This record gives sequence, structure tokens and C-alpha cells, in this order.
Amino acid sequence: MDDKIKFDIEFPIHASPQLLYQYISTPSGLSEWFSDNVNSRGELFTFIWDDSEEQAKLLTKKSGERVKFRWLNDEEDETSYFEIRIQVDDITKDVSLMVTDFAEEDEVDEAKMLWENQISSLKQVLGST
Repeated sequence: MDDKIKFDIEFPIHASPQLLYQYISTPSGLSEWFSDNVNSRGELFTFIWDDSEEQAKLLTKKSGERVKFRWLNDEEDETSYFEIRIQVDDITKDVSLMVTDFAEEDEVDEAKMLWENQISSLKQVLGST
């Protein structure tokens, strides 16, 4: 199996860190923008799209700051995960979402586009342009 490549993307976003955290850490928040529906049982989150579902384990979360998940179908690849982190600039107080994810070398661009679409949906939900 090829090693996946880690990539980071930054998305400036106009919303309070507290509000953003609800959208990245709770099933109801995630189902507003990340997938059609999200269920959780403890650390196990089930993300549901039209005709498929994927399960992810919540690895870490820090209130108001970040969440990190690992897709269960990546179980053989213990090193890959996806993390959504809220970053606030100390000086300007500008808020950004930092996404860290992993993809096969030939799928990085596609993965980045997927995140751009997802975050664009989140901005619509938040009424943030």
C-alpha cells in the first residue's frame, strides 16, 4: 500500500470559535455541512451520505479548538487521520479553520477540492462568506 500524503489547508471563516466548534464536533453540527446525517455512539461517529456510510473514530477533541478523527476503513493505516482545527490570530482575531488530512499521491487535489466544497457548505450554513 502506498503511503498517504499529509496535507493542510487553511480556510478563513467569519464565525466565533465557540460556534464553529459546535459545527465540527457534534453530530448535529456535522450533519449541517459535512454529510447528510451523522450519528454517534461514544467515540464512534457514523457519517451518512446518499448511498453510503462511513464510520470514524473520534481520536481527540479539545473544546473550542479541534477535533481529530480516523476513518475506520483506514484501520490498517494507523498514521492517517483528519483533523479540523480552529485557529485564531492573536493580533487580528481573524478565525480560520485548518484542515489536516491524508490522501494517496494522485488523489490529493481531489481531496482538497472535496474539503473546499465541504467548507463552502459550512460557510453557507453559518451565513459567512
